[in-house]
Amino acid sequence: MTPKLVIVRGGGDLATGTAWMLHRAGFPVLILESAYPSAIRRSVSFCEAVYEKTQTVEGVTACLAQDAAEALSLLADGQVALLVDPEAACVPSFQEENAAFRPVALVDAIIAKKNLGTRIDMAPFVIALGPGFTAGVDCHAVVETMRGHNLGRVYFEGSALPNTGIPGLIAGHDRDRVIHAPAAGTFHATASIGDMVKQGDVIGRVDDTPVTASIDGLLRGILRDGFPVRKGCKTADIDPRPEEHDNCFTISDKARTIGGSVLCAVMHAVRGMAPRQPDLPGD
Repeated sequence: MTPKLVIVRGGGDLATGTAWMLHRAGFPVLILESAYPSAIRRSVSFCEAVYEKTQTVEGVTACLAQDAAEALSLLADGQVALLVDPEAACVPSFQEENAAFRPVALVDAIIAKKNLGTRIDMAPFVIALGPGFTAGVDCHAVVETMRGHNLGRVYFEGSALPNTGIPGLIAGHDRDRVIHAPAAGTFHATASIGDMVKQGDVIGRVDDTPVTASIDGLLRGILRDGFPVRKGCKTADIDPRPEEHDNCFTISDKARTIGGSVLCAVMHAVRGMAPRQPDLPGD
């Protein structure tokens, strides 16, 4: 039994910001990931531990566990543990006697824009990030993930804003800073995270089809070499600000904001304070 365990479904960059914040606050953290994670911002995503066995982000290391027993051992040693368990089979319900883990909270940080199987009975307090969830139905709280005034706001009733499909605006660029696979096949990277690229530069290939930079800037994220892709899937993104090189390797402002909100909500729940939606001016 690991006291005050928090389980985080997903290990991408936003999930990593959440797991990092919880770990720094003293919560044991178990991450559940798929067998083949497709994070773009790999340098700041704990899911890379699936491939590399360990992944360190800003001084915190996540370690891949082969089974529940190894995960419990890593947690007992103060490590962030990661299990390949995309269905969250290890947490059928915290109330079941044979549950491998009994978390105080579970966070759905997959960012799939829909619910991929998270239930409100998986933990005493279940939080979901972004659209696709309704507080009080399939989770206890929803955290807003859309950039803007309400980023990081915790909803104890209702849902987050619907997905617009438009990436966040950076230096006048939104859709055009994200690069998609021109065809289905196997992606082969020829550039690395942190590289400066010019519009039209070849940054990789899908089989024999070149993948080119859409704008000038820093390559903030790119798929792993050898990853199978569908036509149109996200393969890379570019930050048009060349002075932001170091930010390619640190947790983003968005991930920190969301992580802080999750931590606040978990602390609220663990302390037994009944959450309520705060009144807004004009309500």
